[in-house]
Amino acid sequence: MSQPRPGSAGATRTCPHCKATILESAAVCPACRHHLRFEPGAGAHAAPVITPLRVEGTIRHPADGEPWEYSVVLSIRNDRGEEIARQVVGVGAMQPNEQRSFALAVEVTPVAGKGSARKTRH
Repeated sequence: MSQPRPGSAGATRTCPHCKATILESAAVCPACRHHLRFEPGAGAHAAPVITPLRVEGTIRHPADGEPWEYSVVLSIRNDRGEEIARQVVGVGAMQPNEQRSFALAVEVTPVAGKGSARKTRH
């Protein structure tokens, strides 16, 4: 996997608040939701966010049985089926009769300016 050059589509940086790896173009961190830079009038012409994938689900531990442990694993594959990222997002345990809900959303924004037509490997 190659890293895009700074300033090009797909380039990343680290959020100064939560240390998550985020897109260089982000004005708000998608992980901690802190504002990363002041942009006058940003609300008026903010890039539209499109959510082409959203999955939600709930699991409930049965009333009988031993506690369950769980791991939430996120895997990203390219168009050739090769895994390009894999991360454990969270772990925990559930006691009988407990419930957990999970949601996954993929948010995309159009990239304007230089390099937007260039195909990346991500």
